[in-house]
This record gives sequence, C-alpha cells and structure tokens, in this order.
Amino acid sequence: LGVVTGNVVQSKHVGRDIMAGLKTIVGGEITSYTEMLTEARHIAIRRLVEEAVKLDADAVVNLRFTTSSIMSGSS
Repeated sequence: LGVVTGNVVQSKHVGRDIMAGLKTIVGGEITSYTEMLTEARHIAIRRLVEEAVKLDADAVVNLRFTTSSIMSGSS
C-alpha cells in the first residue's frame, strides 16, 4: 500500500539538562532522558499506526527507530 512514517522531534528541558550534567559526575542511567526517548517513540508509533489506518492497511511489515540530533537541544 505504501510507506508510512511516524516522525517526532522532541526537545530537551533545561531541568533535564541540569540533572543530566550532574549525573555525568557520578555515572549511571539518565532516567529523564530515557523517559523522554520512550515518550517520543510512543508518539512516533501512534502516528505510524494512524497513517497505516488511513491507508486501510492490515499490518505494518517493518519498523525502524532512528535517533539523531537535528539541532542543539533537539533530537
């Protein structure tokens, strides 16, 4: 039926940056960024499904997540 996409650009929050900076001193997971990434993926999946439904698709055959920085403070 065609290609469907589910794109989202998520920006960082100043509070998250401050906590992430502190976390780099002691190490470990930066949970606020993990939560931000998870939220962005859920939004992207929802948008992908919405596009597939518009095409009256029965399934999505393949799915790929990519993450990159597109500008300072956004991914």
